[in-house]
Amino acid sequence: MGGPVGAGKTQLIERITRALSREISMAAVTNDIYTIEDAKILAAQGILPADRIVGLETGGCPHTAIREDTSMNEAAIAELVERHPDLEVVFVESGGDNLSATFSPELVDFSIYVIDVAQGEKIPRKAGQGMIKSDLFVINKTDLAPHVGADLAVMEADSKVFRGDRPFCFTNLKTDEGLDHVIEWLRHDVLMTDLES
Repeated sequence: MGGPVGAGKTQLIERITRALSREISMAAVTNDIYTIEDAKILAAQGILPADRIVGLETGGCPHTAIREDTSMNEAAIAELVERHPDLEVVFVESGGDNLSATFSPELVDFSIYVIDVAQGEKIPRKAGQGMIKSDLFVINKTDLAPHVGADLAVMEADSKVFRGDRPFCFTNLKTDEGLDHVIEWLRHDVLMTDLES
């Protein structure tokens, strides 16, 4: 799970785990420079037990922990899998501050990249690597569009250009609007549960 600071990455993990905690075994790893704030936020929600959440203090730019040297994250994932052999999904959240961060292919099977509308309607047009290469692109905080002068139709058109036929969706995680699209993608593309019969 990548994206700029404040885009809603932690909130998206919290909403997904809340929606699916009874049917899917999940855990989360968060990456921050000097704190484990996002891990604390997830733990405070009480959806995932504390032993299913690992907060990493990278001591430097979290992007290096998800791109160049993934060893801290790999160790955290291994620890979670050892504790919970039934795990089906482990979310790895990057502490982000730019549009180009993308995960090392060795670290993740699927990636979600989150931006928020408050960054402006031109952000999808900039088409950073996270937006282009992610398996799912999420444009969050749609409720802010009228307050920041962002046109969602423009953001959608720009996203269609650089995403092609790869999925993207709009969300307002404050009200869970659009969360169903993320859940549907997770079930179909990641877990393939809708293919079982």
